[in-house]
Amino acid sequence: MSAPGLTRRHLLAGTAASALVLAIDPAALAAPMQDADAPPPDTEWRSYAADKANTRYSPLDQINADNFNDLEIAWSVKTDVFGARKEYQFEPTPLLVKGRLFLPAGSRRDCVALDAATGELLWMHRVDEGQRALNSPRQLSGHGVSYWTDGTVERILYVTIGYQLVSLDANTGIPDPDFGTNGIVDLKKDFDQELDVDTADVGLHATPMVARDTVVVGAAHTAGDVPAVRKNVKGYIRGFDVRTGKRKWIFHTIPRKGEYGYDTWLNGDADEAGNAGAWAEMSADEELGLVYVPVELPTGDEMGMFRRGNALFGESLVALDLETGKRRWHYQLVHHGLWDRDIPCAPILCDIPVGGRTVKALAQPTKQAFLYVLDRATGKPIWPIVERKVERGDVPGEWYSPTQPVPSKPPAYDVQGVTEDDLIDFTPALRAKAVEFVKSYKIGPLFTPPTVSKPGRWGTISAPGVQGGTNWPGGCYDPETHMVYVYSKTQPSLMGIVPNADPKVSEFPQVHGVAGREARALPAMGSTRPRMPNMEAPPAGAPAGGKPAGASKGPPPGFLAVDGLPLLKPPYGRITAIDLSKGDLAWQVAHGETPDNVRNHPALKGRKIPRTGRAGNLGPLVTKTLVICGEAGFYTNEYGIRGAMLRAYDKATGEEKGAVYMTAPQSGSPMTYRLKGRQYIVVATGGGNASAELVAYRLPGVA
Repeated sequence: MSAPGLTRRHLLAGTAASALVLAIDPAALAAPMQDADAPPPDTEWRSYAADKANTRYSPLDQINADNFNDLEIAWSVKTDVFGARKEYQFEPTPLLVKGRLFLPAGSRRDCVALDAATGELLWMHRVDEGQRALNSPRQLSGHGVSYWTDGTVERILYVTIGYQLVSLDANTGIPDPDFGTNGIVDLKKDFDQELDVDTADVGLHATPMVARDTVVVGAAHTAGDVPAVRKNVKGYIRGFDVRTGKRKWIFHTIPRKGEYGYDTWLNGDADEAGNAGAWAEMSADEELGLVYVPVELPTGDEMGMFRRGNALFGESLVALDLETGKRRWHYQLVHHGLWDRDIPCAPILCDIPVGGRTVKALAQPTKQAFLYVLDRATGKPIWPIVERKVERGDVPGEWYSPTQPVPSKPPAYDVQGVTEDDLIDFTPALRAKAVEFVKSYKIGPLFTPPTVSKPGRWGTISAPGVQGGTNWPGGCYDPETHMVYVYSKTQPSLMGIVPNADPKVSEFPQVHGVAGREARALPAMGSTRPRMPNMEAPPAGAPAGGKPAGASKGPPPGFLAVDGLPLLKPPYGRITAIDLSKGDLAWQVAHGETPDNVRNHPALKGRKIPRTGRAGNLGPLVTKTLVICGEAGFYTNEYGIRGAMLRAYDKATGEEKGAVYMTAPQSGSPMTYRLKGRQYIVVATGGGNASAELVAYRLPGVA
């Protein structure tokens, strides 16, 4: 990638930081904006998920079932130059406005503008934040940036690694001098709590939501199931004036005494608990004047002994007034969660036919593989959501909710809970080993609680696992057919709780872990970190101590696997179409090529195994005729070439209509736009040994 015509460098003072802007000559900057036929909005992509409703829908159909296989790479951009090191967890979806792509990139989270026809760099901006960035809990390039215009000025807004909100001129990348201090608002200040700007455990790698003239910003914390402290930063939600950066309002996701929801916390736990931020994307309805905020758990993903009670607004979808930040309604999807099933993505806003009338609804995909469908004006369920009695666990000092909310419609779109019927059955021998394996664990329905880990009963096997189900990319929605399309994965997690007496590990007396193994907290997302278990099917190998899989003595196997194969039946990854006019599942397909270690496993030699799909975190795109989604992992084809495929399905039937090669798996959700008569599909890729790359596809020879 080159940026010819680099003519100037702007060094601008920030708040305890320096900002760097590189821009090309102004005449060149204007070029992509001067398209003779100004593009209509439906050919652009002005929000992270296409629109503020989070639909990921485009009516474009130049690329269709007849020609998808003809796609070729128009251009590609590696992000290696944006930062001190290469990045491998590249998760953005770019915006497309007036011929320019805007996105975050690189290990320092530069904000960049690219020519959408060529991929050439137009400008870049970076805030050098020193220690506060090094200590940030979310050290990724981020999911995206936001665009705002009043018809005259245009702004790009993003949150830095060190948790600062930046407003830039969309034409030049120069910070807006009227916004905050030199274009920057320090989000660790004016937060209704005292924070150390260098060390406080708060950041964000989601996009700020800009609706009307308000910028809504969430909060994220260190990811992991062994929290270091009880009194972590509280993840409050704030709204800022898009022109000045002045705080307009704040919503306390952990209520203060006297506020609504405080009495859902027992023993005054709300006074000390932290987290309960919104690390996911948000959606907004400007007509109703509402922003929809998915709230995570309070501190302790699987340990709730210091957040007793149902503890609002943990694991709740909260509708806030855009102008005042006042709560209009909320719906708690999990009561006192112990499974790390925080709401991972923005709800999809949709107008659907119900009982002969059109309802302003929203559809919330979840880690638990339920799609919760609510009236977005009132928060009332479209179809009944039933409070079902659930089992209590055995963890000392834990508090348990007696019931959990279960939707009557639509049905679950992935495996929920574990029974022997869900176990691997490629061969009778593998099936027998799987049945023996689970005798050393607790299995049961969706809300089976974590259990104390001990030899011979290592903990609860929970499905979906902590990664979902559905995770941060969420789903997409077709307004023509009222169909939601959502990717999910079948990937269980081990939920065991062990005693802890080491305050250097955690201030919690019990933490997530396995008996006989050292508990440890995970480092920040995007930093150098150990490989996380259960992220994909592990290679075959004997467990520690040489015991066979399923042994009930000695340390347990390192993964939920049998002879190196995933414990549960495939598909490991799937795309499901959900008809919101009926509340039914319309179709479902395994998505992703069978992983190499499954396809080439010696126990399966000579057997024809249908495509298993692949576990990962993926977001689909829906167009006039197709559902488009890349694969989550590498596979090796018959020619020995490793890569992944970008696949297209008939949106009405789920039949695969085409697939094109990618050099690396999809890592950010795809988007599409039309520019000068040509449709493009752009997708972020990376992972494994392949560093981040943004790839644009188009058809050859289209006028």
